[in-house]
Amino acid sequence: MITEITNDNYTTQEKLQILADAAKYDVACTSSGSSRRGKKGELGNAEACGICHSFAADGRCISLLKILMTNHCAYDCKYCINRASNDVRRATFTPQEICELTVEFYKRNYIEGLFLSSGVLKNPTYTMEKMCETLLLLRTRYHFNGYIHVKTIPGASDELLAAAGYLADRISVNLELPTETALRSLAPNKTMQNILNPMGKVQSTIASHRIAAGKSAYMDRSRGNQFLRNGIFSDDSKKTFRKKLNMQNTDAKPGNNLPLKKEDPNLISRDKNKFTKHILTWENACQLAPLDMSDLKRNFAPAGQSTQMIIGATSESDYTLLQTSQALYQGFDLKRVFYSAYIPLNDDTILPQIGTPPPLLREHRLYQADWLLRFYQFKVDEIVDDAYPDLDLEIDPKLSWALRHPEQFPVDVNKADYEMLLRIPGIGVKSAKLIVVSRRYSRLGTGQLKKMGVVMKKAQYFITCHELPVRTINEVSPEVVRQILIRKAGRKSTDDRQLILQFKEES
Repeated sequence: MITEITNDNYTTQEKLQILADAAKYDVACTSSGSSRRGKKGELGNAEACGICHSFAADGRCISLLKILMTNHCAYDCKYCINRASNDVRRATFTPQEICELTVEFYKRNYIEGLFLSSGVLKNPTYTMEKMCETLLLLRTRYHFNGYIHVKTIPGASDELLAAAGYLADRISVNLELPTETALRSLAPNKTMQNILNPMGKVQSTIASHRIAAGKSAYMDRSRGNQFLRNGIFSDDSKKTFRKKLNMQNTDAKPGNNLPLKKEDPNLISRDKNKFTKHILTWENACQLAPLDMSDLKRNFAPAGQSTQMIIGATSESDYTLLQTSQALYQGFDLKRVFYSAYIPLNDDTILPQIGTPPPLLREHRLYQADWLLRFYQFKVDEIVDDAYPDLDLEIDPKLSWALRHPEQFPVDVNKADYEMLLRIPGIGVKSAKLIVVSRRYSRLGTGQLKKMGVVMKKAQYFITCHELPVRTINEVSPEVVRQILIRKAGRKSTDDRQLILQFKEES
């Protein structure tokens, strides 16, 4: 038995102040994806839960207790405020203290769940053991049924990784940096392989549980990711992978520890940059199911897995970042890739200088581009490429694509297919679906489009319908449309005709 963690230097309140502040650099602002309802005799539920000032489907604002178990760290990652060489106040929560804080905060209606991360205390396995002990206490002794998101420590044993997956709703393995070169430069204690191996095991185990329960192997919210053409999986290997996952064994049951298909071969895939080897086998997936977890009757990571990349600490282009994200979505069926704008806090010649503002606008554009990948059927090479390796900070990525491809427009909203509607600036997923349904009954005009949520100040330059005046991108020119929309963003009311005349006079 490992000796219990103790820290007599600080009170629980002081530890909370230190470790909650240290956790603010971990990003996790998303809806949970878990649908576990409340149970008699237990605290909390994960039905439509969310994270850190997120909003649920019913309009509730939801938050989590977001803390580190410890900010002691054996690693010396140059970008991290908690690195071993930094002189900062250090504190460590015991599992008991975290459980008591979570339950007491929940009873006071301060939180609806827990976000738990940690520095590396002694070594990865020791740290993960303490985190799993915390989660096990919460689920069993304290009967906490609420939402839990845990960030795992790469390098910990498979048994502890599995235990975390069965005890938490969402599991994360932070990639931190998008390339092996960046990791070697800023995080010498970490390797890409040590990060991707547990990520692949989590994905395989989630898939096996879903198949055993009669569901699709892919997580519902990430179904679009599997159709991306470029990434870790080639087209052939994707088809083979889906075929293998859809071959259900009649004896398969949720929580079964036996391999579903012993004869299934390894499915190994590589991208053109030798990103990683990703081994997907039923044997590897099901061996992660620990025997001592069977009594809990819990699904493995029902809210899926996510990861995080730091933006701005290294010099990679947006093209490289989004290529990595696409490969991660494709190969590991992630729910989200989070982008964290680097805040210069450490003095190092290889890092941005202290006082340099974090690239928050770049982070915002990356999230918009990420949305296009996941829900709008775009590929990375359409958003950015070798000619345009970085996102335009003045306009959103979809508008930028549309302005670079004026030959695709204008689009008749009464005739265009759903996929093309998604590519029109100002039209989102919901409004595109409404357009497809509504135009069956009558021709649509500007009034109907506005009611469907179409942002007409953008869309009017890219669409045609019988009520719109003729000022599409082909008549006005892409550069004029760009300048008009940039100026509109800074003013509440603008006369398009005056701006068009002004630009014509200037040119």
